[in-house]
Amino acid sequence: MQEFHGTRDFIIVHATMSAMFERRIKILKQHLKREKLDGVLISSVPNITYLTGYSNFFKEERDGYLLITKDRNYILTHSIYSKAINISNFKVVEISRREPPAKVMQKILKNNDAYIGIEEHDLRVYEYKKLVFVFKNLKNFDLKIKRSIKDKDEIELISKACQIGDKVFKKAVTKIKLGISEKKLAFAIDNVIKKLGYEPSFKIIIAFGKNAAYPHHESGKDRLRKNQFVLMDFGVKFENYCSDMTRTVFFGKPNKKQIKMYETVLRAQQKSVDSINESIKKGKKILARDIDNVAREYIESKGFPTIPHSLGHGIGLEVHEHPSLSSKSKDFLKEGMVFSIEPGIYIPGFGSPRSTRLATKRTRVEAGGVRIEDLYLFTNKGLKQITTSPKSLIEL
Repeated sequence: MQEFHGTRDFIIVHATMSAMFERRIKILKQHLKREKLDGVLISSVPNITYLTGYSNFFKEERDGYLLITKDRNYILTHSIYSKAINISNFKVVEISRREPPAKVMQKILKNNDAYIGIEEHDLRVYEYKKLVFVFKNLKNFDLKIKRSIKDKDEIELISKACQIGDKVFKKAVTKIKLGISEKKLAFAIDNVIKKLGYEPSFKIIIAFGKNAAYPHHESGKDRLRKNQFVLMDFGVKFENYCSDMTRTVFFGKPNKKQIKMYETVLRAQQKSVDSINESIKKGKKILARDIDNVAREYIESKGFPTIPHSLGHGIGLEVHEHPSLSSKSKDFLKEGMVFSIEPGIYIPGFGSPRSTRLATKRTRVEAGGVRIEDLYLFTNKGLKQITTSPKSLIEL
């Protein structure tokens, strides 16, 4: 990333960012024309940030919307924000209980027969009811999917977030001590991120031993004992863009079965990467679900239970974005996409009949879990890994 050296650099960077947002608005308006829409209402905070750079609205409060028409751009917001917002090429219009967004839009557009794009995945029921009462023609407009191809500025910001995440992991490993609780380790990692001047991109997941068998375990009071897996899943936000990584280390000395479990996950990830790179080399289209199957089939071939979640997901302004690398995904992987590849093995129970059933007789492993997650950029020359923390099994 660029370093800033005074007013001149700030002006240059500000102008570059402004041009980036103007370019995105221009592209959006081209979509409006193609889809024969008179305007689009942007309600999701990540999409508002994507188009304007403004990220101070709260998702829960519904404090702001964008209305973009063929020839004008509006920010619809409450009075507490209206005086503070000054975004080039956007007119600020106040909304209130008496003047809700639908009513304000009606005044602006002056046409109840207008074709309006809305974000179906984001709008709440009460918002939709008010809109459909005013406008007869509402059509889904999914900017989230259009965001899946990252431009060079976004790639740079995500890469920087990943670099910070790698620094955090290096410090996180030093915090792992006998008797520390999951919550305290999560707090320590959160503190490292904030001391560096950033925010976590999602709630940190720390899981010890048997708790690592649950992919979205909520960090609790369990304390670290000898000979346990330590699963750490966290990310960092840089200029609104997210990183995401998972590393599993071992506290103590792993046995042969635990080593096999770890190496199977690592190999499954590499096989997925190799499969994508081979297809790129051959110029083949890549269906995301085929890559999910590569990892899934390899893990099962080694006698372990299948992955209970998708192999990966896109990332950007949100931790989970398009595309989805799942067994049912219809998405194709394309140049410019940034996504995770995160296979895992999870074996719940401890010597229980359930844990025996979840693994074949050939490979029975004590309760626990392993996940390895990295972010990759899809280029026409192959995948570029942008999280770089070591992946060989770390023994502490």
